[in-house]
Parts: sequence; C-alpha cells; structure tokens
Amino acid sequence: MAKLAAAFGSSHSVMLVCQEEDWIGKFPPSDKRMTHHDFNGELISYDDLVTKFADHAAPLITPDAISKRWHKTQAAMDRQRDEIQGAQLDALIIVGDDQHELFPPQHNPAIAIYYGETIRNIAARTDLPADDWYHRAQQRRREDGQDVDYPVHAGLAKHLIEGLTQREFDITAISALTPGQAEGHAYSFIHRRYLKGYRLPIVPIFVNTYYEPNPVTPRRCIELGKEIGKLIASFPENIRVGFLGSGGLSHFVVDEKLDHDVIEALKRNDLDWLAALTPKRLQAGTSEIRNWLVVAGAVAETGMKITWSDYIPGYRTPALTGTGLGFVRWS
Repeated sequence: MAKLAAAFGSSHSVMLVCQEEDWIGKFPPSDKRMTHHDFNGELISYDDLVTKFADHAAPLITPDAISKRWHKTQAAMDRQRDEIQGAQLDALIIVGDDQHELFPPQHNPAIAIYYGETIRNIAARTDLPADDWYHRAQQRRREDGQDVDYPVHAGLAKHLIEGLTQREFDITAISALTPGQAEGHAYSFIHRRYLKGYRLPIVPIFVNTYYEPNPVTPRRCIELGKEIGKLIASFPENIRVGFLGSGGLSHFVVDEKLDHDVIEALKRNDLDWLAALTPKRLQAGTSEIRNWLVVAGAVAETGMKITWSDYIPGYRTPALTGTGLGFVRWS
C-alpha cells in the first residue's frame, strides 16, 4: 500500500523568480496599480497603506534590508529543494490554484484533478522588451527553449478522482491540456525550482482559492485533505507519496501575524483553528493559504510533524506590500 511519506508547503510568488535588483525598488509602480486589502479583508488604497505604515516602514525597505531578505529566501528555496529531493518519493501531489491558465473566467471549477500521463510546461517567451522586468521574471517559471512534458502519476490521480467522487466531492477531471495551454504557475514553479532535473511524477490538484462565487471554504479544504490522506493509504501500489501545498502566504499586503499564526497552527496540528479562518481574510494571494490547509488535513492523522520551516516577510514598498514567503516540511 502507498504511504504519505512527506509533506511540504511553499510560496510560489513571482518574487521567488525575481533577481535581487528586482526586489530593490522595482515593485512600487506595479503595486500602486494593484487592488489591496487590509488585515481585515477590506479594500484599501496603496496611498492609504503608505500612510498607515509611515511610522515603521522605512527600515524595512532599505536596500540592505531587502537584500538580506532576498538572500535568505534563496537559501530557504535551496533547503526546500533538498528536502523534497531527499525524501525518496515515487510521486508528489501538488495542490495549487489556477489563475485563468487552464480555466477561463466562464468555467471555474471548485476542485479539479489532472490525470493525463504527462502535463506540459511551455517554453518561455523571448520577445519581451528588456525593460519589462516583471513579465520577464514570470517567464522564469517557463522552460528554456522548448516545451517540456512532465510525468504524471495517472494511476494515483484516477484513484483520487474516483475515491473523492464516492465521498461526495464534486471533482472536475482533466485528461489533457488543449494546444497552447500549460500547467500553470503553481505547478511550473515547483518543477522549475524544486524538481529541475528530477523526473518525479506529480498529481496536479486545483483548488479555486481566488475567484467568486465558488472559492472552497477553509473547513472544506481540510476535509478534502483528510479524504486525500485516506485515499493515499488505500492506493494499492507500494509507493512513497509526497504532498505539497503551493502558494501563499499573505499578499499583496504582508500580514506577518496571520502568516505566523497559520504556521504555528500547522505546527500544533490545530485543524479547528485553521478551519475557522474567515474567508474574507483570505483574499487575493492570501487566499492560497487554502492550499496549505488541504495538506494539513492530509497529514493530520499520520503522526507527521513540521520538522523544518522558514518565513521571510517580503516587504518591497513603503506601503509594506509584498508577499509573506513561507516554507515548511512535515515528516
């Protein structure tokens, strides 16, 4: 029988594929154009955030402070890569969100699972202007020179689809991508940063965290994870399975308290606290915390504990916008 042998949580923010010089001073123009939410989930303007944080933002966004956080983040990603590749896995389930990469606004399933034999990541664009640093950074989640088809553990994926359907989860089943489609940033980041050169079969699970009217509630995410954990244990092949939650933590206004509270709840296996998270707080990129909750549900009954974690508050502007960059490993 299969075993859930290791689990992970990792941010996948564009900040993680940016260069150090991108972190230092390039984000304010783009962040000024974005929609922001305060720590209660209410809309707030960039200018109001600057005013709100005027008393203590300055030392957090000096070039030296930002540089130190960039280097710490690189080290954390290297550690996460080593944790994943050292876990001796036969398959890795990745739960992430789709941001109109596979699903257009007219069709947005709450939960979907891909079960094709392979999944494609497309080649990076090479025609972007040299000064378009942001979109050039995004392309680092794509492939060098040509498309790549990555292996999928189709048998495990079908087992999850069938088992979750029997357990009354409404699962959208995806057998293939259409021409021009790619796996999406929540998965391509993992392939490019953590699995590069390591042909580990994955199972892509998609959870709608971002978009109304059907984002999955925190409590339902945990219930989904619990059932996935049971189904892994019932899969007849003798394989070691990993489970990774891709995305988060807080963004695009960094909420250190929320991020630390989530990580501490994960450490003490406090599913009740996690299930009670208010969906209104989980908006924009912060919504991707839901993907970590799915993993938390799966590991709850295994006895696994968080054996390594790191957290970097990725402040990048006077408005203290950015991303709470989190990394954890259960074993």
